[in-house]
Amino acid sequence: MDHGLNTEAVAVVAGCLIVWGLVSARFERLEVTAPIAFAVMGLAVSNGPLKLVHFDLGASAIEHLAEVTLAVVLFCDASRVHVKALRADTALPARLLGIGLPLTIAAGAGVATALFGSGGLWVAAAIGAILAPTDAALGAAIMQDERVPGRIRRVLNVESGLNDGIATPFVNLFLAGAIASEGLHGAGVGAAAIDLLGGAALGVGIGAGGALLLAVASRIGWSGPGFRPLAVLALALFSYACAIEAGTNGFVAAFVAGMAFGTVVADHELLGFAEDAGVLLSLLVWFVFGAVMIVPGFQAAGWRDVVFAILALTAVRMVPVAISLSGSGLGWATVGFVGWFGPRGLASVVFGLIAYDTLAPAEANTVLAVVTVTVALSVVAHGVTASPLARRYGRITDQIHAVGPEHESAPTLPTRSLHSHR
Repeated sequence: MDHGLNTEAVAVVAGCLIVWGLVSARFERLEVTAPIAFAVMGLAVSNGPLKLVHFDLGASAIEHLAEVTLAVVLFCDASRVHVKALRADTALPARLLGIGLPLTIAAGAGVATALFGSGGLWVAAAIGAILAPTDAALGAAIMQDERVPGRIRRVLNVESGLNDGIATPFVNLFLAGAIASEGLHGAGVGAAAIDLLGGAALGVGIGAGGALLLAVASRIGWSGPGFRPLAVLALALFSYACAIEAGTNGFVAAFVAGMAFGTVVADHELLGFAEDAGVLLSLLVWFVFGAVMIVPGFQAAGWRDVVFAILALTAVRMVPVAISLSGSGLGWATVGFVGWFGPRGLASVVFGLIAYDTLAPAEANTVLAVVTVTVALSVVAHGVTASPLARRYGRITDQIHAVGPEHESAPTLPTRSLHSHR
């Protein structure tokens, strides 16, 4: 009987989720994180002798899954970073986001131009922006390790929570420029900029309006406590979908809506259901990364992609971080620690899938290869070094005077995590 549903794929993915649910704590003690596990499982069940199911890299369902996942994650990340709480310690996040992130994008674009110059400046700039955002969920061990000073954990948390949303306009603008330069059907840079502004305006209205309605409904007893978290997830999806229907940028709308929501309603417990949904969707995207990106990405990769990946995780990230934190009073060990823990993750995967679907074949394969190699290297390198370096860094900071900037008090923020000990 034909159900019109790929039940084989559903069974395989569900089986992988069940397996991880059974063994997650054991493997995480061995520094095998959820992204590593799901990428490996996706690779194993879709390729080689254990091939159980086939997924098409160009399938619209895969791109739609990735886009919805990023929208939910952007909303939740922005909601956690409450603007009023952020004001209590804005100096370091402002340096990393206002100076470090633009420099990272520029440095990545420069390196991409040198290595992949045939693709054009717009494609090189898109690569720099796609691989600039960090993902703290890949370094969950850092965020939960109390040997690392609370202020430093918070800085990394805020940076990763906001930089993917801030990078989104750059990615969209650069992809629009690449499309226009290739003579493909596209809106162009000017129209893309207008779409970004429209998405931001919609996000403010939906996020703040939804938060106010939820607060009023809760206060007068109309809203049941069991369903309020469901409404928050719906707000994330609603902001994204309304922006797409209005012809504006859905990612920017979801990100700005989350920030507006978190500013009006500072109740992080309401985010629980939306964040759990985001974790599930994120695991599916990591499964897709292993199933459809790793093999074609590495097949298309060459030495240039490996060089870019190594530089992206080291000099392209660490030098801008060092520049942005100069004069902050932080020790060299702290600057190096913050610079190293910039894992590339979910946002880069999603942006890479969008670029692959958008660009001409030659440029699409270039982006696919460099994104796949960089993210794969990051998942492994940052995953296995998180706990050992946190332990070593913790010993160093213990020797720093208690009044050092590393030990300044800062309000804590909940952390998005793909770690089992959330």
